[in-house]
Amino acid sequence: MSRLEEKIFREYMTFFEKAERERRWNVFEDIPWDRVNREASEELALCAETFCSVEMYLPDYVSNGINLVRSYFGQAWFQANWAYEESKHSLTLMQYLLRSGKRTEEQLTDLQHQIFAKKWDLPFHTPRQMTFYGCVQEMATFVIYVKHRERAASEGDECLRTIYDYIARDEIAHCRFYQSVIKVLLEEDREGTLADMAHVFANFEMPGVGIVPDYDSRILKMREAGVDRNVFIQKVYMPILKYLGVGRHEMLAAQRAALDLRRGGERRRDTSIEALAIAPNLNDAAPQALSA
Repeated sequence: MSRLEEKIFREYMTFFEKAERERRWNVFEDIPWDRVNREASEELALCAETFCSVEMYLPDYVSNGINLVRSYFGQAWFQANWAYEESKHSLTLMQYLLRSGKRTEEQLTDLQHQIFAKKWDLPFHTPRQMTFYGCVQEMATFVIYVKHRERAASEGDECLRTIYDYIARDEIAHCRFYQSVIKVLLEEDREGTLADMAHVFANFEMPGVGIVPDYDSRILKMREAGVDRNVFIQKVYMPILKYLGVGRHEMLAAQRAALDLRRGGERRRDTSIEALAIAPNLNDAAPQALSA
């Protein structure tokens, strides 16, 4: 095992130990199913259904992700743990939709068939790029779930509020693992890692884009909870950079450097900069679509 692999494995063991001690929750025992608000709005149910839809692509996420990092023990075992936790998210949301009376079994079965008619593919193709993609995606999802937790509370749905609370805790824990790995990667190769970060930021989309049924209309309802590009900048982009110890100007310099390399026809080792668009200000660095 290389020095880099040893560091990443230690980060996974730290993550796993904390998860086992502090964060595990039970779908059947910890959710207050008797506190479902069957009178909650259809908008609330539609957002829960959208979250559930994105989570249903789990087979694609797991197979693509674990194969990409299968030679890195710590990251591969993290993917297995991640799959277990994410499976609880989709199952719990499905149970909410059924127990609240907002959807029938037939409706959810039809949704599953629509979901599995399309396949999610990796948006980036190196372990380092996908590690950073995971970091951004998990942080964005955490912010979204926190916003919708507040929305569920405002409609008196303590059951859904609790579900979102547990899921949000998982999402930020996943983000912290990815961030710990990225810190290790920055120590090993800061310039190359920054170039990959710039590339991912410039081309970032959440996994539901283009594959979840009726996604465009769903995203409009999602944004009513107060999640937009400005929130992405303030709650996702900037906190990630701060946590990693990367300054805004350092990131913009990495974007410029990566674009110059592309124009010169050069390629860094393990760094793809294709389709990179320089971001002259933070608003231009935000993703084209922000949703769970």
